[in-house]
Amino acid sequence: MTQMNIIQALNQTLHQEFARDNKLLTFGEDAGYFGGVFRVTSGLQERFGEERCFNTPLCEQGIIGFGIGVAQKGLKPICEIQFADYIFPAYDQIVNELAKMRYRTGNQYSAPMVIRTPCGGGIHGGHYHSQSPEAQFLHTPGLNVVCVSSPYDAKGLLASAIRSNDPVLFLEPKRIYRAIKEEVPEEEYTIPLGQAHVARSGKDITLIGWGAQHHQNMAAAEELLNEHGIDVEVINLRTLNPLDTHTITVSVQKTGRCVISHEAPKTQGFGAELSALIMEHCFLSLEAPVNRCCGVDTPFPHTLEHEYLPDSYRVKQALLDTLSY
Repeated sequence: MTQMNIIQALNQTLHQEFARDNKLLTFGEDAGYFGGVFRVTSGLQERFGEERCFNTPLCEQGIIGFGIGVAQKGLKPICEIQFADYIFPAYDQIVNELAKMRYRTGNQYSAPMVIRTPCGGGIHGGHYHSQSPEAQFLHTPGLNVVCVSSPYDAKGLLASAIRSNDPVLFLEPKRIYRAIKEEVPEEEYTIPLGQAHVARSGKDITLIGWGAQHHQNMAAAEELLNEHGIDVEVINLRTLNPLDTHTITVSVQKTGRCVISHEAPKTQGFGAELSALIMEHCFLSLEAPVNRCCGVDTPFPHTLEHEYLPDSYRVKQALLDTLSY
């Protein structure tokens, strides 16, 4: 076991997977010798050569389109989009080509590729470097979506994404890239896609989140326990599609109350889909309406970032509001 942050865990996974499978290659803007703007691909070009790790032009639709092509030829591309905010020029390639490859070919072909991209706020990046676009891709059948919260999860989930035979959008919250360190095994391991983690057991209310927001949720849960003796069960989804519906329903049926918290704007966010799912599966167990604590329905601000992001205080107030019913 070694103390690692998320960047170190991702980088180690890439090195191990490249050594394990010579069909892997990675590319993106500055992903080659420079190692990416956050250094996740650092050292890959020196070790495995320019044919397997290289830079691309500033053309997101080209990055993804090229990835789809090489995936069809039997290679396994790991595409890097420098910031999730710039993924939208490639939206057509992802939604209409990549995600539909199995369906349109009658299951004759798949597109086994990973799209890595930093997402979310917390670095004062303003409206072009802070967005959380997961909901806009979760409406796309055929595309798996992962959002990591810790170094341990990052390593195991990236290995699973790389070894998957289906396309995976792999979201990496940039504000916790280096902010969190924990013990991570040096050897290879995987975490199955579609398996949520009950990070904290509790009996009074369920709190659901993913990505960087999971840490605000954990802080709110600890504050409520210390201040009011309220026992919060915290679920870290880890994989948004496939979704671990079982873990969610078991928890809410036990506690009878639920708050969902995410960075993205509230309206049409993934929290709305989760609320509907909980209503369908847990209606007779609910003691209060499902509550959401989310980002604001505005473009992501720069100087008012701290007002936009749902911090532990806002999450705690949402929990107390839900418990007041």
